[in-house]
Amino acid sequence: MNDDRFSLKKRIKSFRYAFAGLGVLFKYEHNSWIHAVAAICVIVAGFLFRISYVEWIAVIIVIGMVFSAEIFNSSIERIADYIQPAKDGRIRDIKDLGSAAVLVTAITAAAVGIMIFLPKIIGLG
Repeated sequence: MNDDRFSLKKRIKSFRYAFAGLGVLFKYEHNSWIHAVAAICVIVAGFLFRISYVEWIAVIIVIGMVFSAEIFNSSIERIADYIQPAKDGRIRDIKDLGSAAVLVTAITAAAVGIMIFLPKIIGLG
C-alpha cells in the first residue's frame, strides 16, 4: 500500500534531491556556469546601480527563468540520449527545441537587463 500522508522527513529528503540536481547541473552542464557568471554580474550591477524593488523582481524572475530553462533542457537532452543513443533526426529536433527554449529565455533576460541597466549606464535612469 502506498502511504501518501504528509511527512516532514519526505519533504526534507525531496529538497536534498533538488539540491543534488543543482549539483549535477553545475558539474556537467558547462553553460550553467556561463549563466551563473552572468547572474552574478547582474546582481552586482543591481547593487551598484541601486535598482528599484520592481527592477529586482524582474531581474530575479528572468534569472530563475534562464536557470529553469537550462535545467529542463539538460533533462530533455539526458533522457533523449538515454532513449536513443544513436543519431536520430527526431531526437536532434527535440534537443534543438530544448536549446531554443534556453535561447529564448536568455534573450528575454538580456532584454530585461538592457531595459533596466542601459538607462542607468548612459545616465538617464
